[in-house]
Amino acid sequence: MAVKDRDRFSTATRIRLIGEQTAARVYRSQTKRQARRSRLTGRAALLALVVCSLIVALAYPMRQYVSQRADIADLQQEKDETRRRVEHLRDMKARWQDDAYAEQQVRRRLHYVMPGETGYIVIDPDAAEQPRADRGSADRPWYANVWDGVDKSDAAER
Repeated sequence: MAVKDRDRFSTATRIRLIGEQTAARVYRSQTKRQARRSRLTGRAALLALVVCSLIVALAYPMRQYVSQRADIADLQQEKDETRRRVEHLRDMKARWQDDAYAEQQVRRRLHYVMPGETGYIVIDPDAAEQPRADRGSADRPWYANVWDGVDKSDAAER
């Protein structure tokens, strides 16, 4: 037994035992780390798969949502423009119901004069020098244009 005890307490034996114990601890810790890494990698892959699935699942509805919001904004703008147009037309209608405004517009646009008034037409001196055939239809009275149209349509039938 003395040899065994001596062998048991020898430095080489103790170092060998310490090395074996250390190797076992290192092996166990590496195995645990690898197991944790494997679990985290699996969890990370599952998490990535879930996130990608959510992104793909929500991409089309989000695109539709953004598109519909843009359509709503366009329709709101069109509604505002239409409202302004209606207000303008109501203002114009109210103006035309005023006899003084209607008379003013008739005088200005149709060159009407009241009985007892004298109407004047100012002719551009440059336009008066041009031959009559070269002047446009805007320079002639409206009734002359109407009769020319009637004459042209009558001549086309012959």
